[in-house]
Amino acid sequence: MTRRTFLGASAGAAAATVTMGTWGLGVSAQTGGNRVVNLYSARHYDADSEIYQAFADATGIQVNLIEGEADPLIERIRSEGANSPADVLVTVDAGRLWRAEQAGLFQPAKSALLTKAIPKNLRHPDGLWFGFSKRARVIMYDKTKVKPADLSTYEDLTNPKWRGQILVRPSNNVYNQSLVGSILAANGESKTEAWVRGLVANFARPAQGNDVGQIQACAAGVGSLAICNTYYLARIAASDKPADRAIAEKIGVFFPNQKGRGTHVNISGGGLVKTSPNKENAIKFLEFLAGSRAQEIFAKSNHEYPVVAGVAVDPILASYGKFKEDSLNAAVFGRNGATALQIMDRAGWK
Repeated sequence: MTRRTFLGASAGAAAATVTMGTWGLGVSAQTGGNRVVNLYSARHYDADSEIYQAFADATGIQVNLIEGEADPLIERIRSEGANSPADVLVTVDAGRLWRAEQAGLFQPAKSALLTKAIPKNLRHPDGLWFGFSKRARVIMYDKTKVKPADLSTYEDLTNPKWRGQILVRPSNNVYNQSLVGSILAANGESKTEAWVRGLVANFARPAQGNDVGQIQACAAGVGSLAICNTYYLARIAASDKPADRAIAEKIGVFFPNQKGRGTHVNISGGGLVKTSPNKENAIKFLEFLAGSRAQEIFAKSNHEYPVVAGVAVDPILASYGKFKEDSLNAAVFGRNGATALQIMDRAGWK
């Protein structure tokens, strides 16, 4: 793994430099006194560096970045204990935010700005973490084989007409755990287990790969339906490779449950670490993530939905249409993920 440090001096200063080090170096050697925020991030998107630079330019606060996978980062902060330099933890999926919460890593970030800007269902009820971008987990379909009128709800994916047609990642994927966690909240454990069994019976192949792999397999005719996050398809559609764009052109997007609770929407989010040595700077950073500049970068550069009202949606995402979102609080389906995984294992979704 790598460590990147994005250096910013003061507002209006020259562009930041980027230095590379090793995972083991930590962030204890800092410059600029307390004009720093130490960010542990499980987001691996190049566009995020634009956000860190914009924050440094606007505030004069340097962002020291440690990147890694979510679970190792959570364990690292936990093991560092009171001596952890971490100020903010950012990760993807409410399920991982719940894991960090359960590990006791967060403290409430008291901010009127965050409370006002971020919808209630996209933040922890006690302010332990906040969602800063959204991703819808939808049904994608082969346009040559499926019509939108053939589709309706997540629940209908167990219909025998979809036998051998559904493509999806394994159950150990946290996105799927959160999706099933939302269905668990809506329908209860017994019905959810029956639904998972019906879904597994309709798999086109054993669950495998990532979301991009499901899209590619759908376009190749392995199955006619894929359960995926929208931003993966948008990335393929935005590719400079004709072969990628040809794949995207074959795939349609359907937003399930529009006549009921709405489509499941997950988040990428973060919170204030309990032992933060730079608490004031950390809250400023979290507030910046909810500001228009950061929200625009989330939307345009990584094809995610902004969480703040009034920020334009990426044109490719917008082309998929507007939709009704499930208003279930992310804390609920994040917490339900552990039970959802048990149900998935019992029902044969491996």
